[in-house]
Amino acid sequence: MPYLLQVDFQYQGPWGDGMTAALRGLAESIANEPGLIWKIWTENQAAGEAGGIYLFKDVPSAEAYLAMHTARLMSFGVQRVNGKIFEVNDALSLIDRAPL
Repeated sequence: MPYLLQVDFQYQGPWGDGMTAALRGLAESIANEPGLIWKIWTENQAAGEAGGIYLFKDVPSAEAYLAMHTARLMSFGVQRVNGKIFEVNDALSLIDRAPL
């Protein structure tokens, strides 16, 4: 059963294409994280927030990533990281075309 990790934090930019250029190396690193199935990057310039929605194969992988990523973000100057792990209901999610 997969597990979803939701992360968000205050972020001052860059946004859009600038974010893509600035964080490409980070994205490539995240792609190699143990247990990661996929990540969707999120950004809300109006609210000054960014983050991501991740799908992991198990809870230990999601928990380990959240701990590591929180420490990494704080080293970048982020003061508060919101992270939540959810169990995924496969049957209902597949009805609504989730990429599981």
